[in-house]
Amino acid sequence: MGESCLAEHLGRYGELTAAEQNALDGLTAGSRHYKRGAVIRPEHGPPGDIYVVQSGWIFCSALLEDGRRQIVRLHFQGDVLGLDSLAFARAPDAVTALTDAEVCLIDRVRLGRLFADHPRLGALLFAVQQVDRVALTDRLISLGRASARGRVAALLLWIARRLRFSGLPVDHGFALPLTQEEIGDLTGLTAVHVNRTMRVLSEQNLIARSGNSLRILDPERLARLADYNDRHEVVDRSWLPPARD
Repeated sequence: MGESCLAEHLGRYGELTAAEQNALDGLTAGSRHYKRGAVIRPEHGPPGDIYVVQSGWIFCSALLEDGRRQIVRLHFQGDVLGLDSLAFARAPDAVTALTDAEVCLIDRVRLGRLFADHPRLGALLFAVQQVDRVALTDRLISLGRASARGRVAALLLWIARRLRFSGLPVDHGFALPLTQEEIGDLTGLTAVHVNRTMRVLSEQNLIARSGNSLRILDPERLARLADYNDRHEVVDRSWLPPARD
């Protein structure tokens, strides 16, 4: 990921000074590797560490009383997880490796100093978290109001956009390591309904599937179907405080 776990990701939102890059380098306190299916943090357990996804896919989920699972978010390279541990004594959700994944641990004391020593970085981190919050609101609206096709279309578009934002090529297809059950857990649909919906999207020439790979054939039509908003395109930086040396 370049010089640090966070510098490349935040650099996509705006150019960082050498001092800011060094400050982000200093946050790292080691790394860990997780195999697919490994529980990084159990629901209702200790809040755990703060970390940045260095590679792989990770998801956050919660179990319902009847044993069903709701996957709340997918996380990709550059995403910061565990910030809720700054506010809660118990983890509000479970964090699991969807694929083999590598994470960089973040020293929370150094993170606290970052807000004092480099307020522009602290403000940028805050703004990026708002992007994630609004994207989650979009998903909530989709789950509550969209059709099955709209829900799945919105999910696929969001995944493709998020991978592209991380610098990964997606125009000619990308790996989709989600099972039909996991797509159902993300969209509130059964695996059977997901299978039917994916088949319809394929028949309408909106997507193409080959094994675990997926290609979006007509992103504009798919976006209209999903009522999709791209939240990673622009972040207003006009209000950020000036950088410090």
